[in-house]
Amino acid sequence: MRIDILTIFPGMFEGPFSHSIIKRAKEKKLVEIHLHDIRDYTTDKHRRVDDYPFGGGAGMVMMVEPVERAINALKAKRKYDDIIYMSPDGERFDQPMANRMSVQQSLMILCGHYKGIDERIREHLITREVSVGDYVLSGGELPAAIITDALVRLIPGVLGDETSALSDSFQDGLLSPPVYTRPADYKGWKVPDILLSGHDRKIAEWRHEQAVKRTRERRPGLSD
Repeated sequence: MRIDILTIFPGMFEGPFSHSIIKRAKEKKLVEIHLHDIRDYTTDKHRRVDDYPFGGGAGMVMMVEPVERAINALKAKRKYDDIIYMSPDGERFDQPMANRMSVQQSLMILCGHYKGIDERIREHLITREVSVGDYVLSGGELPAAIITDALVRLIPGVLGDETSALSDSFQDGLLSPPVYTRPADYKGWKVPDILLSGHDRKIAEWRHEQAVKRTRERRPGLSD
């Protein structure tokens, strides 16, 4: 998989993409992540990429020209399965969407900033708008990092245990059951006996029961 991210703050991705699972996936060459500074595509001598909105109002808007130039420069080199714009009014990102997107070969993610991007970019160049929740952040960089992390961990070979991602919360419409590790007794806090029994079928049944119970208690509408 290849992911190209357009942003005016590429430095924001250095931490998330330089550690843990994403770092290992890049080292294994299972994913390519390329950051592109939109300021490199502006013709303004001060590298400005924003301007005042037509009609007045507070805030600034990312200009159409540098964003269009950046997107088309990348499109000239390869075909993208989707060109995604991170937006609070986009389609809500969830695990089923992550599963579908993880099998795509090439994605472009555009990170907005300020009051957003010129609407003409959304009308003519964006193929999908995605939101990570009903709230507003300062820009699309953090949501883009979230989506990248969610996709990369689903790529075969990224996780040490191929079945690990399949048992995550939301994969089967349920939250994950409780998990425990050693010691079995810590200050009187004990691990459920069933998990120490070695009986695989009963353990699987217990885990499913716990997942159903936790989902009903914490996210009752999740599997509706």
